[in-house]
Amino acid sequence: MSKAPRDKRMTIDEVVAELRDGMTIGIGGWGPRRKPMALVRAILRSDLRDLTIVSWGGADVGLLLRAGKVRKLVYAFVSLDSVPLEPNFQRARQSGSIPEVVELDEGMFQTGLRAAAQRLPFLPMRAGLGSDVLVNNPGIRTVTSPYDDAEELVAVPALPLDAALVHLNRADRHGNATYLGPDPYFDDLFCMAADRAYVSVEQVVDTAGLTVDTPVQRLLLSRMMVSGVVETPHGAHFTTCTPDYERDERFQKAYAAAAGGSDDDWAAFEERFLSGDEAAYQAAVRAFTEEQA
Repeated sequence: MSKAPRDKRMTIDEVVAELRDGMTIGIGGWGPRRKPMALVRAILRSDLRDLTIVSWGGADVGLLLRAGKVRKLVYAFVSLDSVPLEPNFQRARQSGSIPEVVELDEGMFQTGLRAAAQRLPFLPMRAGLGSDVLVNNPGIRTVTSPYDDAEELVAVPALPLDAALVHLNRADRHGNATYLGPDPYFDDLFCMAADRAYVSVEQVVDTAGLTVDTPVQRLLLSRMMVSGVVETPHGAHFTTCTPDYERDERFQKAYAAAAGGSDDDWAAFEERFLSGDEAAYQAAVRAFTEEQA
């Protein structure tokens, strides 16, 4: 008699309780698009510290830096799109307050995740040759092709993760998950590069419901990749989660103004939006939205 797949549903706080100081955590999404912000906010509320964060960064990186949670940051960019440089990240870089920084070409970043997903120490590629990426990261080495061409290539080191956090549109209780928007980003690579992967979603549905109104090719994550599933509506706010909702530009503008303002400006933002749990955050956002109407 076959055993049914495991029910992997968890709460936000149960996920964060499985994380530890000093972990390397990959955060999926892309800049201000489909970030697992509810999980990031839960990390802010926790006592976690000395984290290595690996991210195509947006407000996830900015918030964790402002909270002093990050020991090492591995990134290709940190942007809010309509705000080109994430202001909390900008503040941290200009003040030199990030203990260790690894800035990679976007293709090198992807290749590092691919290497980790394949359990390889590195993968070769041409990107980075002749650039300051190698100057500023002297630990990244080159290799010579063992074939007749003898071509010099960058040996992009793997980016293995202790944990990955991603946000998709729908999942079943077992960890199969689908995206409904225009791009999968690299959430599957984050999950495959990690020892444990946690996916937050707008809605948990029956397995058959995952492909009722969307092609099976959008089933990005299989349950084999996923350790835990969290149902958290609007869990990507204030980033996009197309087609469920788009980026909250008014809120992002308020966030950027507070982050780029005085310490008092940021303290007021924190007190209003980040001092409580996720339900309190969502309630504060609704109140803010009504004020702006």
